[in-house]
Amino acid sequence: MSARIERLITSGTFSLDGGTWEVENNVWLVGNDEECLIIDAPHDAGAIIAAVKGRKVLALLLTHAHDDHIKAARQVAAATGAPIHLHPADTMLWEAVYQDSAPDHEVHDGDIFSVAGTQLTALHTPGHSPGSTCYYAPDLATVFTGDTLFNGGPGATGRSYSDHPTIVRSIAEKLMTLPGDTVVNTGHGDSTTVAAEAPGIAAAQQ
Repeated sequence: MSARIERLITSGTFSLDGGTWEVENNVWLVGNDEECLIIDAPHDAGAIIAAVKGRKVLALLLTHAHDDHIKAARQVAAATGAPIHLHPADTMLWEAVYQDSAPDHEVHDGDIFSVAGTQLTALHTPGHSPGSTCYYAPDLATVFTGDTLFNGGPGATGRSYSDHPTIVRSIAEKLMTLPGDTVVNTGHGDSTTVAAEAPGIAAAQQ
């Protein structure tokens, strides 16, 4: 059975730099009826575990370590047996939430994760955070961008450890080089495509 993409929306809070905001986050599951990967673990561990429906979870892939993307990570991992993968440049953000434990594995640019006959490739895209990582599934014509690229442009960079020129460069070099019809599945909100976002990214480079 070929791989498919499932979307779950969870609600909660995001806290950073002394501020707290109500947010809705996307959780993405990639796989089939037997196995899957989970991309991000925000807010509601119970909802994420229920969405798994008893499948084998090969890995929990984190796009970055802001608290709204990782709050449920340890609970989900414990319930499913999934190893947690995170880029090491986001260690300080992880430790702000989980002081006494580390992710199970580091993610680096070019790492490949296989599930249900398809592959996801890790693309290190710093800017929103130093370790921000997207996951590209060419067979599914999809890239999962976390908070790096949204429907409407780059992710926010007005906070600690973020940098606007860096995120624009990451998007231009790693994401705008993908086929234009590649679907961009984001960390928050609606999906978009590489072609739809290309004019805005080109303008941001000026």
